[in-house]
Amino acid sequence: MNAGPDPAATLRRIAYLLERAREPTYRVRAFRTAAAAAAAAGVPELTERAAAGTLTELRGIGKVTAEVITEALAGEVPVYLRRLEATGGQPVAEGGTEIQAALRGDLHMHSDWSDGGSPIPEMVQAAAALGHDYVALTDHSPRLTVANGLSPDRLRRQLDVVAELNERSDGIRVLTGIEVDINEDGSLDQSDELLARLDVVVASVHSKLRMPADEMTPRMVTAIANPHVDILGHCTGRLITGGRGTRPESTFEPEIVFAACARFGVAVEINSRPERLDPPKRLLRLAVEAGCSFALDTDAHAPGQLEWQPYGCERAAACGVPMERIVNTWEVDDLLAWTLRSS
Repeated sequence: MNAGPDPAATLRRIAYLLERAREPTYRVRAFRTAAAAAAAAGVPELTERAAAGTLTELRGIGKVTAEVITEALAGEVPVYLRRLEATGGQPVAEGGTEIQAALRGDLHMHSDWSDGGSPIPEMVQAAAALGHDYVALTDHSPRLTVANGLSPDRLRRQLDVVAELNERSDGIRVLTGIEVDINEDGSLDQSDELLARLDVVVASVHSKLRMPADEMTPRMVTAIANPHVDILGHCTGRLITGGRGTRPESTFEPEIVFAACARFGVAVEINSRPERLDPPKRLLRLAVEAGCSFALDTDAHAPGQLEWQPYGCERAAACGVPMERIVNTWEVDDLLAWTLRSS
C-alpha cells in the first residue's frame, strides 16, 4: 500500500466533522475510540492488518472505521471523510460574515474536566486551527454535579494546567475561566478568592429554571451586580431542539435584567449552540436597545462545536448588534482590561 493520510488523524477529523454536524455522541465516540486504537497500533501494524483483513480484531475498530483506515493507508481520502467535508459546512447568513471575520476568540468552552468530551489541549488546538487569538476555558462549578463541576481544588489544579499550556502555546492565549452557577439567592457557586483569579467568569442559571419571574429577576440581577461576573450565560435557559428535548424559556423581567447588565458592564451572551440560540431574537433586540455589550460564544463541549459561532453571528446581524459591543472582537489586552475592571 502507498503512504497516504495518517489513519488516526483521519479518524479524528471525521469525529470533529460529526460533532460540527451535531451527529449523535455515540457516533463521534466510535471514531475517536478508533483513532486512539489506530494511533496505539501504529502504521506498520495497521498496514499488515489491512492486508490480512484483520483490522476489526483490534479493540475499538469496527467495520466502518476499518474501511476508513484501509482507504487512508492506500493513499486515498476516505469516502466517509470526503462526504463530510463536502456537506458539513454551514454558510454564514448575509450580514453575519463581517461579524464572524471580526471575532478574535470564544469565551465559553468546556473540556473533559467537567462535561466536555475532549481534553483541554484538543479544544485549544481546534480553536487555534480556526484562527482564534484566544479562548476561555469555562468548565462548570461544583454545584452542577451532573456535569462533574469543578471543586475549588480541581479548579486550582486546572489553573496550573492552563499556565503550563500558555507557556508552550504558539499563537493562541488560553484564558482562565468558569461557567459558574447562579444560586437561587443570586450568589455564585464558587469562592470569591478563586473567582478573582480568573480571566473570564460566565454566570448562568442551571437550576429551578421555572422559578416565577418575580423571584428569577432579583436572582439574576444579584448575580449581575457581583463584581466578578463578566458574562450572563444563556439567559433564558431554553432548549429548542436536540437530544435533551425542548425546554421553555425561563421567565424574568428582561428590561430590568438588561438594564442591570448595562449598568454593571456585564455582557449578554449570544449563545450559538443550535439547541439553545439564546437569547431569542426579541430579547436580543431588547438588550441592544438597553445598551448592553455582548459575548458571541459557542458553549462548545467538543472540538467540532467550536465552529458553531456562525449561528450566533447570523442572529447578531439580524438583531442589529453593534460590532464594537461584541467583546470577543476586541484585542486580548482590551478584553482583559474589561474583565478586570472591578474584580
